[in-house]
Amino acid sequence: MSEKTQKMLPIGSTIGIIGGGQLGRMLALSAAQLGMKTIIFCPDENSPAFDVTPNKIIAPYDDENALTKFANSCDIITFEFENLPAKSIKFLESISSVSPDSRALFISQDRIKEKEFLLRSDINIASFAPVNSIEDLEKAYLKIGPKAVLKTTRMGYDGKGQRIVSSLEMAKQAYEELKNSELVLEKFIPFEREISVVIARNKDGQVRDFEPAENIHENHILKTSTIPANIDNITAKRASRIAQQIVGSLNYVGVLGVEFFITSADPKSADQNPILLVNEIAPRVHNSGHWTQAGCITDQFEQHIRAICNWPLGDPTRYCDVVMENLIGDEIIDAHKNLKSGVQPHFYGKKQIREGRKMAHLNIVTK
Repeated sequence: MSEKTQKMLPIGSTIGIIGGGQLGRMLALSAAQLGMKTIIFCPDENSPAFDVTPNKIIAPYDDENALTKFANSCDIITFEFENLPAKSIKFLESISSVSPDSRALFISQDRIKEKEFLLRSDINIASFAPVNSIEDLEKAYLKIGPKAVLKTTRMGYDGKGQRIVSSLEMAKQAYEELKNSELVLEKFIPFEREISVVIARNKDGQVRDFEPAENIHENHILKTSTIPANIDNITAKRASRIAQQIVGSLNYVGVLGVEFFITSADPKSADQNPILLVNEIAPRVHNSGHWTQAGCITDQFEQHIRAICNWPLGDPTRYCDVVMENLIGDEIIDAHKNLKSGVQPHFYGKKQIREGRKMAHLNIVTK
């Protein structure tokens, strides 16, 4: 651990951000608002985060010489996405302070490790089984089917690396398409709605969470997050408690996103409350938390900076209704021409438009 690390980082400290996408960009903007300096580490010279801070290192994520220079320039290090070499984060921890830490990253990077962690924490999830061979697949499908999802254990996001199957033949075909990766078969959950809780914890253990957002996906990519979610107070409080349990079990520092499926209660059960299943966790600021920029005094980006610097956490109370809408691919074209009153735009400054690429988001205040 670096000698620079202090219990509460003072104004003017330097925060290293690994990853130069839109989340890194918005973290850097929030850090500047709090009087902090930032350095962005990213291999892509066209990273949108480079537009908002003068300090950058362009190098591969596994370049130890560049990582050493980066770590020695920072008082605290954080990251904007989880598909990073865990070895690199562990290396950085030998030089400086990293929040969230490598354990949280290691668990969240692998679907099986993530599910095993959640089970150990006594949190409900969908049935699953590791798949390392066609024989594993056949056994798992007989147990979990008839409808299931075959997924890669790593590097899956926005629907990548997964196939929905409804027969053993379909499962075998999906296996042939994905078999060069480690796989897991999960029970398909016919959920009524999907919600997420964005929660923060600082080094002193103070915890604050934003209220659940209700999420709608199109082509496996988040399209809208709506606040308030169409759930009752009991379900919202249960989701909050589960999120608090997760950050406590991880001894987590920073902002974390927790995604849930909500299904109807078993008619035969005495407990008729909706069933909450954790789908996945994300050790970073989260797309479904962007609404906080328009709906809360302290948004998720400021809250993350506060948490990793061990400042007191801000007020997450919502003061208006918001719909966050992602602009994907060519939806960004001429989007500035149609802005209405009550719409807060966040354009990411990405130079290349691609199908399925998140280019911006709009926070639409509805009440």
